[in-house]
Parts: sequence; structure tokens; C-alpha cells
Amino acid sequence: MVSRFLTTLALGAALLASPAMAQKEKDPVKVIKVDRVVASNKLPYAVDTDIAHDPENVLLIDLSNGGRVAIRLMPEWAPHHVERIKTLVREGFYNGIVFHRVIEGFMAQTGDPTGTGQGGSKLPDLTAEFNEVPHMRGTVSMARTDDPNTANSQFFIVFYPRFALDHKYTNFGRVISGMQYADAITRGEPPANPTKIVQASIAADNKPAPAPAAPVAAPAISADMLSNSKSN
Repeated sequence: MVSRFLTTLALGAALLASPAMAQKEKDPVKVIKVDRVVASNKLPYAVDTDIAHDPENVLLIDLSNGGRVAIRLMPEWAPHHVERIKTLVREGFYNGIVFHRVIEGFMAQTGDPTGTGQGGSKLPDLTAEFNEVPHMRGTVSMARTDDPNTANSQFFIVFYPRFALDHKYTNFGRVISGMQYADAITRGEPPANPTKIVQASIAADNKPAPAPAAPVAAPAISADMLSNSKSN
């Protein structure tokens, strides 16, 4: 199977390497202006940032780095893609899956149970639902192959605006809380020690965040062990 989200990711990496693009992203005025545009309630791609509102369309991702990322799912933008994500989440599909491709200044990709970028769920691929919503910082969009109609289970979270992806990938949501934890996802293609989705859930299901992993305790040292050590 062809790796999903290959061609345009390569394009994005090339843009990232461009001095002009790098300078544009360093310009805080442009970034602030973009964020204000997305926050405007008068625009069709504004999102509700209150997790308590419409919890049926809030995806919660608990990461192995200890953070919880909340994503507002937008069925108004891509109804079939949102339905797919919610179906897989409620099946427990994403639990334990790693972020297998994470590019600094670009995006973090996950949703492949094989961890290679070539896998997906057993459900059929989706027909593209490209829309007018721009790929902003915090955008959550579906990965695919060169064929537009091959999105399945893999998705990516955008670190910085990537408008070259607009109208080519289905944007179905946006991070509304915990972006700092998304920023902390381990980089690499693939990462040597990848960040994992410990649990994905829909807020309406009221699943508590998993307990943090307990530290491994040092083995107890008995009096006999100490005695043997001294005698040697």
C-alpha cells in the first residue's frame, strides 16, 4: 500500500526549507492576524472552544507525554469524516497508536495501527470532503495517498499554517485545548521513541483520563543480599 499523505507532505517540507517561507512564519504579525481571523465568530470556519458545549463533537486524546488534547470535530465541514473518527474512537481503534511521522514546524501524523504510514482501519476509504477551511495552527485533517478518495483512519495535527494543503486534504476539526501537548509530540520520521495515544474518547462519553504510568520500583534489597554482598 502506498504511504498515505506522502506527496503533499514532501511539498510542505520543501516549503519549510524555503528561506522566504521560514521568514514568513517567524513574522509574529502574520501569525497573530491569522489567529484573529479564525477566532472571528462571523466566519463560517470559526469553532466553539468551550469543551462543555456539544461534547458529542469533542475528541479527547490522552497522550503518553501526560497531556490531554481536545479537538472540536466539525460535521458542518466534513460530516462523513467526523462520523468515521467518532466510530473508530468508540471502537477503541486509536488507543495505543503512535505518532509515526512528526515534522518540526509542520505537523504530527497518527492513526496507523502498523506505525508505518501504510496502514489503516478495516473500514472502506472515504470520499474526499475538501472544504474552504484553511489549514491553520491546530487544524486536524485527514491523511491520504495520491488518490483524493483514500482517507481512512490516519490524521494529522498542524503545528503552523500550511495553506498549500487547502482543498487537497479534508479538514475536519481544530484543537481547542492542550495544543502545548501536541507541540511536545516527539519528532521523527519515524521518531526513535514515538509519542503514543494512550486513550482517545468522545467527551460526551465521560471517560476519565488514564492514570499516569507508575514509575518502575527498584528491587528490594534483603538483609541476606546485603550479607552475601559483604562476604564477597
